[in-house]
Amino acid sequence: MGEFLHPGMFVEETGFRAKPIAGVPTGTAGFVRVSTDPARPGPFTSVQAFEQNNVPWDAARAFFEEGGKRLFVAHAATADGADVAAALAGLDAADAVRPGGPDIVAAPGLAGPGIAPALIAHAEARRRFALIDPPPRLDVAGVRAFRTGLDSSHAALHWPWIVTAAGTEPPAPRIAGIVARVDAERGVWKAPANEMVRGATGVDHAVTKTEQDILNLLGINCLRSFEGRGHRVWGARTLSSDPERKYVSVRRQLDWLECSLDAGLAWTVFESNDEPLWANVRAMVTDFLTRQWQDGALQGDKPEQAFFVHADRTTMTQDDIDNGRLAVLIGVAPVKPAEFVIIRIGLWTADRKT
Repeated sequence: MGEFLHPGMFVEETGFRAKPIAGVPTGTAGFVRVSTDPARPGPFTSVQAFEQNNVPWDAARAFFEEGGKRLFVAHAATADGADVAAALAGLDAADAVRPGGPDIVAAPGLAGPGIAPALIAHAEARRRFALIDPPPRLDVAGVRAFRTGLDSSHAALHWPWIVTAAGTEPPAPRIAGIVARVDAERGVWKAPANEMVRGATGVDHAVTKTEQDILNLLGINCLRSFEGRGHRVWGARTLSSDPERKYVSVRRQLDWLECSLDAGLAWTVFESNDEPLWANVRAMVTDFLTRQWQDGALQGDKPEQAFFVHADRTTMTQDDIDNGRLAVLIGVAPVKPAEFVIIRIGLWTADRKT
């Protein structure tokens, strides 16, 4: 705005459209710790910052060691499912549910009755993603039994526990750090798998191909050791029975898009619900999704194959308009991981013509 030194009318041009939609941050973890520690919940941006305000905790160290950048910690009085649920609810005050706060939640090392359901219910209600820890020292039959009854696209289960120089650790803290690392290096749409577990010296069960054939179908993501390639996350599935939402990256990308659009379109509330507003919304959402397609986050050779955006009288009735309801219909084609790489080899004779 210019400087006005004398009385009079001044006319300036301004843009009608609101600011472009920006993607909300991702890769922030919210952990539940059983503790009476009264220290502040965060956010903490390094293990040093965490330990200045809390009793040292292996889970926090593991998260930052794997590439995590931002961590909140909620304290539960006991390892009871109800106490964990209450602690998770306390994370909401940190971010008013999402934009600057946790999008990944876990209760590291806690696998008792009610823990997994509490994490899943919290994640589903708040567009977050839960990492479920199994109990330690399980065999294949044990982890299959633990997985029984869990069905959610907002959660993943990784097995077995991880061996480090300090001992054996639950997988969730390091997986959370790896998810954050992949988000920062590639994007939320990249599957957090085939990634090195930096702090691992091994795993407490050497998973065979036959075992993984069984577990992969159940949505149990294995941690495996490979000769010459180190210790890696070798699975990227959710615990969902819905084939459209079986991949971690697809679920998290959809939540990210929803949260980004929710935040980016907040300005529309109380605007005049008519064609200029609808056109503005269509243009803003189209610009945002076009950028995602250009970044490789959506399928298709051209934008029309990657997404569509409708906000007009085909998405709203006159009753909707009269009652202040703006309905926007958006469809996206998220990229999916190349989980099965198939190489077909055929015999070719030297005298065969091409």
